[in-house]
Formats: sequence, structure tokens, C-alpha cells
Amino acid sequence: MKYIIILGDGMSDQPEIEHGGLTPLMAANITNIDKLAEKGRSGLLKTIPERLHPGSEVANLAVLGYDVEAVFEGRGVIEAASMGVQLEPGDLALRCNLICVAGEKIKNHSAGHIKTDEAIELIKYLNEELGSKIVKFYPGVSYRHLLVIKGGDKSLICIPPHDVPGSSVIDVLPSASNESGEETAQLILDLISQSQKILKCHPVNLKRKLDGKDMANSIWPWSPGYKPAMKTLKEMYGIGSGAVISAVDLIQGIGVYAGLDVIKVEGATGLYDTNYEGKAAAAIEALKTHDFVYLHIEASDEAGHEGDYDLKLKTIEYLDNRVVKYLVAEIAKLDEPVAIAVLPDHPTPWKLKTHTRDAVPFLIWYPGIVPDEVCQYDELSAQKGSYGVLESHQFMQEFLQNK
Repeated sequence: MKYIIILGDGMSDQPEIEHGGLTPLMAANITNIDKLAEKGRSGLLKTIPERLHPGSEVANLAVLGYDVEAVFEGRGVIEAASMGVQLEPGDLALRCNLICVAGEKIKNHSAGHIKTDEAIELIKYLNEELGSKIVKFYPGVSYRHLLVIKGGDKSLICIPPHDVPGSSVIDVLPSASNESGEETAQLILDLISQSQKILKCHPVNLKRKLDGKDMANSIWPWSPGYKPAMKTLKEMYGIGSGAVISAVDLIQGIGVYAGLDVIKVEGATGLYDTNYEGKAAAAIEALKTHDFVYLHIEASDEAGHEGDYDLKLKTIEYLDNRVVKYLVAEIAKLDEPVAIAVLPDHPTPWKLKTHTRDAVPFLIWYPGIVPDEVCQYDELSAQKGSYGVLESHQFMQEFLQNK
């Protein structure tokens, strides 16, 4: 048996009265995923431990069966792995967003989903102006980048910018959680302030302003941590070989620490316009040479953060008819049977524009599975599934039981 997890990031939601009480997942036309639910078994999965923030890093580690409270060291260190950045002991890594500030408030967490080529130019400029033996910026994809502070202290309170759109910057600035973190916190505050002064005059931003686009006029470091100690999935579950397919540095970095081969797909953007067909085709090719594939689609999460119900619904339908439909057809042609799981990592309700810690709906199908009574895939239907409500570590155990 081989295995594929199809993860629609932030796909689940909360019912709202203005859409007839239907979540995007309930309203979407997802006949292919519904067929898997009808033929398989469903349930709900708790992916966020009570003491941790409901971030994608926490949730995806949980889906993969890790004891997140034991291994989690922050988002930055995970993304560093995907970027090939070698961290030394004492190196503090932080995710570093390029954000848009307007009227002293955070307008959005993504600088208007700035293009990667523009962002790289800005990050290189920041390195030239603000980098030192202690501070270094590393370019990533779109608005998602990396800040490394040598000898930094992780005793910090850093609020993710996607959690506080519209907030006054001064109210949500990073701070020290105790006395030992005060020097590092002040350094980060200085970097934010200096970045705002130099980014607003950069040619990239002047052109974006002229074109009516949001400016990338501030950095926002968050999720600090040191290099984690994580077992690979092979060590945990005996999986012979595995691969991860994602446009997102964070997920690629989790894959690196999990011992998975990172497969990059041309045109994979992490947005609604991503190369769905290319990612699906890459997953099939990966299944021919690997025992386990983690296929991650980011688009629905971004739509949720944008507060766009219709776009979120559309991205879910794209996942169904441009990814799942193809995968099911091609998996049937493979020589070895394949187990399929479909789920999100966490909800990103479009009305809240941020993550929540609600349990997420999942389905599992494999040849010979005895189906339950659930006939469609959504938040409400999954409550009736035969798996019930699982704790995070139980999902992979259930999924891999026929290994």
C-alpha cells in the first residue's frame, strides 16, 4: 500500500447566515471528494494543542503525527530548512513577512501578495542596508522571507500579521516575554522601524504605488525559534520513502525535517492561480517512486485570509476538479494500491480572516475499506463519521494502519 495526503490549507470554515448557513466547503461543488467520502470513512481531527497558536506550522506537524509541543521551535527554523539555510547553535530564526502598513495600521500581511522577483529585490536591499554579522535576511517566496539573528533570545511575544489585519502597528509590535528577551526584542523593533524608513523610497515600492498596488513598506518578524530535534517519518512509522509537494516554504521545511524529498512544481504560487494540474501530475509521478506523498495546496487559506468567500469556494472547487479528479483516475492505473486522505490543517474562516483551532473534517479511503454512512465531505457531515473525533497523533496511525 502507498499513501497520499491531499491537504487543502485552511479549507474548513464556520457557517455564516449571509450564505444560508453554508460554509464554502458545504456550498462548493466537490463531487470527486464527495465520492471518496461516500466510499471511505470520515471524522474530525484536532490539530491544534490547547497551549499552542493555531498556525499552519503547528497544524501540519500535527497532521503528520508529531508531538508538536515537544518538537515545535517556530516557523522560521522550518522555513530555513526549505531554503537550505544552515542554522548554527544559538541562531534565532524568524519568519519575516513583507507587509503593507497604511495609516499606521496593518493593511495586509502579504504586501498585496507581492511578486517574488519584486520581493527578492527588496530583501536584498534590506540586507545591504540593515544586515550585519549578527543580522541577516534571506529571500523566500512572495511576502514570506527569513530573518536570522545570531545569539538571539527567543523569549519573545510576536503576533503573526495575518492574525491582526487592521490593527494599529503600535498595539501589536513584538515584545519580550521576560527580561532575557529584551535586547533581542529591541533589536527587532529597531529593524522594523528602519525597514519602514528605507522601503518606502525603494523603486519597487514607488512603482507599486504608481500602479495602485499595496506597498511592501515594512517587515514583520514573527515565530522565533532554534533548530528543532525531529525524527523522520521513516523513524516514526517505518515509511520507506516519502515526498512533499507544496509552494510554501514552511511545508517544504517540515518535509525536510520529516525526511521527505521536496518536489517543486513550476507555476506553483501558493495562491488561487497556482498550477493545480502540475501539482497533481507531480504527485502521481512521486507515487511511482515513493511510498508516501504529502500534497499541500495553499490557495484556500489565502482566500480565507483575504476574507473572500467566493474565492475560497472557487479554490475548493479547483482542488476537487483539477487535482482530486485527476489523482483518483491516475491512482487507479498504478500497479500498487494507494490510500487517500483529504483534509485541511486548520480552519481559516473567511469572515474572521484568521485561523481557528476547531477540529477539521477528514476522510480516508483505500481499496477494501468498509465505508461509513457519510456521503459527502464537509464540516457538518464529518461529525457523523465513524472515526469520531481524533487527537492529532491518532490520524497518521489510522491512515497507515494497512502499511
